[in-house]
Amino acid sequence: MSFDEYVGFDAVGLADLVRRGEVTPAELLETALAAIDALNPQLNAVIGLEADEAQRAVRDGLPRGRFTGVPFLLKDFLPRNGHLLAMGSVILRKYRAESSHELANRIQASGLVTLGRTNMSELGLLPNTEPALFGPTRNPRAERRSPGGSSGGSAAAVAAGIVPMAHGADGGGSIRIPASACGLFGLKPSRGRNPGAPDDPPEGFVEHHVLTRTVRDSAAFLDATQGATPLDRWSLPCPSHPYEEVIRREPPVLRVALMLTDFADHAPHEECRAAAVKAARLVEELGHRVEEAKPAMDVRKFNNGFAVLWASSAGYFFRRIQLALHSGTEVNVPRWAARLLQSRRLLDLAVRFKDRQVGKPLVEPITRRLAAFEHSLSPADLWNASVNLHLAARNVAGFLQEYDVLLTPVMGELPWPLGFLGNFSSRTKLREQLHRYAGYTPICNAAGMPAMSVPIHRTAEGIPVGAHFFAARGREDLLLQLAAQLEQTSAWNSSPSPPAG
Repeated sequence: MSFDEYVGFDAVGLADLVRRGEVTPAELLETALAAIDALNPQLNAVIGLEADEAQRAVRDGLPRGRFTGVPFLLKDFLPRNGHLLAMGSVILRKYRAESSHELANRIQASGLVTLGRTNMSELGLLPNTEPALFGPTRNPRAERRSPGGSSGGSAAAVAAGIVPMAHGADGGGSIRIPASACGLFGLKPSRGRNPGAPDDPPEGFVEHHVLTRTVRDSAAFLDATQGATPLDRWSLPCPSHPYEEVIRREPPVLRVALMLTDFADHAPHEECRAAAVKAARLVEELGHRVEEAKPAMDVRKFNNGFAVLWASSAGYFFRRIQLALHSGTEVNVPRWAARLLQSRRLLDLAVRFKDRQVGKPLVEPITRRLAAFEHSLSPADLWNASVNLHLAARNVAGFLQEYDVLLTPVMGELPWPLGFLGNFSSRTKLREQLHRYAGYTPICNAAGMPAMSVPIHRTAEGIPVGAHFFAARGREDLLLQLAAQLEQTSAWNSSPSPPAG
C-alpha cells in the first residue's frame, strides 16, 4: 500500500480493509515504518522505534479485535512490562516498566500493532513537547511552532499521517491542547471511564485515550478500552450502547453555554476566540440552542490548588524514584549514588548533576523547581488545595445541570513557538504564562468531566485552532454525537499534513 493510499483511511477504515483481505497487517506495517523513516527526522515525534517487535507480532498472528493490523503509537507514558518508559526524563532513560497498565493490555487485545513510543514533555508536566532528553517535536502544520503537549509526539505523528491514531494522556489538557495545535480530534474521557490501575496517580486527574483524525476512531477505541477494573479507585456504569453505534444517532437538542474569556476573565487570542465563535455558529446551525454563560468560580483558589497539584506530580515522581531505588530497580543514576539517593534531600541535590553519556541534567530545571515547591508544602496546604479544587469542580458540575455542554476556546493563545518556555526564569512568571495559555482545560480534569477539542478553524497562515466542549461526567455520548455532527460540516479539517522535504 502506498503512503497516499494509506493516509486516505482512518483506523476503522484500515481495519475493515484487513478484515476483508484487501490488505495485510504486514503491508500496513511496512507503509507505517517507511513513513517514520521519511518523516520522523523532521518531526522528532517517535523517540523509541519497536520495528522488530512489531514485525514479530504480525508474523506470529495478531489478536482478533476491532483494530486488527492497524499501526499504532504509544505516548512514552504508558507502562508495558519490560519496555522502556522514560517519560521524557533523562533520569529514567534506562528504566523498564515492571508491569503493564491495563489499558496497554486492552490496546494489545484490540489488535493494534504498536510501532514505538512518542515524545512528551518531562513527566507530562508542561503543555509543550521539548524534553531535554529527546529534543523538541515539531508541529507538522506549523513547523516553527510546538505541537502542544504533553502528548505532542502522538499528535504530530497523527497529523503527519504516520499513524491514523495514537495514544495520549490528559492531566490538564494534554490530549486537547495537542489536538487543537495539530488540527485533530482529541477527547479526554471521564474519570473512571477507562481503567487506571495499576499506575493511577493518587489525585485521579489523568485520563488516557487517543488523538485521531475522525470521530469514529475515537468512539471505537473507547469501546475497546472502556470499563474499570476491581482495582480502580473510580468507575462509571458501562454505556448502554457502543459509542461507535451512538455516533450514528443524532443527539437531542442541546443547551450549549458559550464562554469566551477564561475563568480569570482573560480574553483569548483573537484566533482562539474566533474558533469558539465559529463553533457556536455551527452548533446553532445544527439546531442546538446557544447562549453566553459562565460558571462561577474562585479562580485564584482554583489556580493555587492546581499549582499545588502540579507540583505534587513532580514530588510523586521523586518518591517513585526513591521506591525504585529501594526495590533495586534500575534507574539512570550511578550505582555508587543509589544508596545516597534514597534520602530525599540528597536526591534533590543529585538530580542537578548531568548524565555523562547524554550531557544533560538528570532532571530538568522546571521539574526540580516544582519538586522543591512541593517539598515546602505542609499537609494543610495539600488539604486546602484538594478542597478548593473540589469546590470549583462542584460549581461547574452544578452549572452543567442547567446546560448540556459548555463551549470555550481550547487555549488562550496560539501554539507557542519552539523554545518559548525557555524565556521564563521564575516560577511566578511561568505560572502566569501557563494560566493564560491553558486556562480553559484543567477544570475538566479536576471535575472528572469528559471534554474534547474539535478541528474547525485555521488562521490565515494555516495554524490549526480547536474549539473546546465539555459535558457532565459520564456524558461522552453527547460529546461524541455533537462531534460527529460537526465532522459533517465544511469547517472540519483534520486531513494529514506530512512535512515538506
